[in-house]
Amino acid sequence: MIEEHATSMVAQLLGIDASYLACGVMAFVYAVIIAEKMNQAVVAIIAASLAIYLGLVTQEQAIDAIDFNTLFLLIGMMVIVGIMQKTGVFQYVAIVAAKAVKANPRWLLMVLSLITAVFSAFLDNVTTVMLIVPVVLLLTEQLKQNPYPFLLAQILFSNIGGTATLIGDPPNILVGSAVGLSFTDFMVNAGPAVLVTLVVMLVVFDVIWGRKLTTSENARKHLLNYEASEALQDNRLLVKSLVVLALVMLGFTAGHGLGFETGTIALSGAALLMLLESWGKKIEEKNERVHEAFHHVEWDTIFFFLGLFVVVAGLEHTGILALLADKITEVTSGNFPKTGLVILWVSTIFSGFVNNIPFVATIIPVIDSMGNTFGHGEALNPLWWSLVLGACFGGNATLIGASANVMVASYASRAGHGISFVKYMLHGLPLTLLTVVIANAYLWIRYFM
Repeated sequence: MIEEHATSMVAQLLGIDASYLACGVMAFVYAVIIAEKMNQAVVAIIAASLAIYLGLVTQEQAIDAIDFNTLFLLIGMMVIVGIMQKTGVFQYVAIVAAKAVKANPRWLLMVLSLITAVFSAFLDNVTTVMLIVPVVLLLTEQLKQNPYPFLLAQILFSNIGGTATLIGDPPNILVGSAVGLSFTDFMVNAGPAVLVTLVVMLVVFDVIWGRKLTTSENARKHLLNYEASEALQDNRLLVKSLVVLALVMLGFTAGHGLGFETGTIALSGAALLMLLESWGKKIEEKNERVHEAFHHVEWDTIFFFLGLFVVVAGLEHTGILALLADKITEVTSGNFPKTGLVILWVSTIFSGFVNNIPFVATIIPVIDSMGNTFGHGEALNPLWWSLVLGACFGGNATLIGASANVMVASYASRAGHGISFVKYMLHGLPLTLLTVVIANAYLWIRYFM
């Protein structure tokens, strides 16, 4: 049912339904994102402003639509990881891993993939590739290797690993915040599917690329001469960072049952680490370090989310999302297992070829409205896991499917190893389909049999 406020004055003047205007605004966002001709944050803010000016949402409804828990969680984790980056711990781990496998490129591909998957789960996949990819490029250069299979692995394993936890991938943050799913909920429900998929993908990468990788003895010796300890820049800050990160992870696990949101926990952790980092310094240096910490926040990502929440609210208030929910349940004849698997595959397709963040933001209210058919609360949980697995795994299909993909491609281009859209898709799409087949089997066995 279309609410009264959705019949905007502009729509009346044009003689069209307000729902068409809402669809037009969202189509504008998608088109510009796909074309990659304008900054996503600018597009989202312009579209959100249009939604308000066109009367699709009121000013108050626009504010209510913004999920501040998601924004606070992102800001807090970006600050924490940004401060940790200064310690050199990520470079240290990569060098230790390289030396542990005796600089053998075949095993280096495997171990770097696993490191990325684990870091992506407990930091977030975009931040992880920002920290690991430069090290990967350095290591492959030293070993005289074509970096492409290593970069491809960074993309796929960052998105797969990030699927396992609440903070690992932006779509998870959106779903978890909107539905109230905890850090533990993600690990228990998405984690097993991720573990199976990681094992399968390691075997696939080894068969296709790993076994063919060789290098000279001189190149290996040169890399083995690296001293991992030299990568560590500030051991005291590293200890403080690890303590705060452990407290934040504990907060994510236990806080949900105590009524504390993840955004509050992440922000408080960031504030504590900023306090500890500048402890004992003069006020001028304290202020400088705090300013530096906030520079690690990707503000364009924050404002992209902010604008997107308002645009999606326009679709919701004009009745489009409720209509879409009805159509999906109509196609599946109200069959719960069929609905879950349709959500999985639709999420895969849209996330791969559009971008999983705007898609997930759009589809969350759609699934929520299905509560009228299937029941609310925990009854809908299998559908949420279908969305999470489809969106996160589907993001691997193309270079624009997920933010981590874009980040890796950007680093590769700057290093002179550009990855073309078509070349990536020829490998990414088949591998993505394999992972989603695994997810399909997992969902069916665990929730829909």
